[in-house]
Amino acid sequence: MLRRTVQILTGNCVKSKAFSNQFYLNKRRMSRQLHARRIEGVEKNIWLEFTQLAADCKAVNLGQGFPDFSPPDFVKKAFVQATGGEDFILHQYTRAFGHPALVKILSRFFGKIMGRQIDPLGNILVTVGAYQALFCTFQALVDEGDEVILIEPFFDCYEPMVKMAGGRAVYVPLRPKAAQGAALSSSDWVLDPEELASKFTKHTKAIVLNTPNNPLGKVYKREELQVIADLCVKHGALCISDEVYEWLVYDGAEHVKIATLPGMWEHTITIGSAGKTFSATGWKVGWAMGPDHLLKHAKTVHQNCVYHCATAAQEAVAHGFQRELDCFGKPESYFLQFPRQLQQKRSRLAQSLLAVGMQPIMPEGGYFLIADISTLSQSS
Repeated sequence: MLRRTVQILTGNCVKSKAFSNQFYLNKRRMSRQLHARRIEGVEKNIWLEFTQLAADCKAVNLGQGFPDFSPPDFVKKAFVQATGGEDFILHQYTRAFGHPALVKILSRFFGKIMGRQIDPLGNILVTVGAYQALFCTFQALVDEGDEVILIEPFFDCYEPMVKMAGGRAVYVPLRPKAAQGAALSSSDWVLDPEELASKFTKHTKAIVLNTPNNPLGKVYKREELQVIADLCVKHGALCISDEVYEWLVYDGAEHVKIATLPGMWEHTITIGSAGKTFSATGWKVGWAMGPDHLLKHAKTVHQNCVYHCATAAQEAVAHGFQRELDCFGKPESYFLQFPRQLQQKRSRLAQSLLAVGMQPIMPEGGYFLIADISTLSQSS
């Protein structure tokens, strides 16, 4: 009996010791860093900060780029038809890299604009908004140690996306020229060609272009784009061209796609957005367009994250582009009517800012208007 009791006690001690060892082992494991290093320094987001500030101060939030009006009737009807019609396929998965109806019309529409054949299956990737198109592009093409040139001011996601891909952001600013008249224009903000050229090194993988620019509203002129194009070709660098506001240009400004300049199709991924194009930001339909040797890598990232985008929304956007192709250049074109409506709103907002002592910088394009508040006293 004594021997049996000793055996039992000894067995319990062994079990207790094993449990204790496992407890401390698990504790040490849990004390290790849980998050991946690639997300360090990118956790802050200006939109979250501004939304909270607006709520705390009970202010009108004019900072975020979504409309306070509906998309045009023809795309709303197309969405209703896609979700309420008899075609059950529109409620199911579609092609991973883009709904066939959408990539086909995008290839025809932009092929007409760009003056080249665009392969709907090889040259277009449909994404969950332009945001995901940017993410896939950075993840696919930027490697550890690569440098990516960002033109200041820039949309806030570019920098963290470069960092998460392992790249290093290199900055070059748009600088204001001396301007005459009551209001500065976004066209007065320009790149210094020599300063820009100095940013290209043997480590440069890409430059990010945003035209019309967010938040400044600058629409790059052809000769400005040519400077960037020449440097990309010279250094074998890529151009990630964010053109989500391409239809929102004012005062006769012309949007030029850098991919149409000589030699640039092979160097460029162009980013587009149905949300900005048709004022339907909640549908989250975007795309990346470019040569197959670049786009195939973005497709690899896409198929290993979201894989597929909402079928019905893609179907509705396809109808929208078909309608715009049918009335291309005609007075009834939404792409002609919409910027005229926004130009009136831009002028009204600028006058309101001038009336309270601010100095607006008149945007040539885009959703946003920024203003110089240095003339306002802190007590006002």
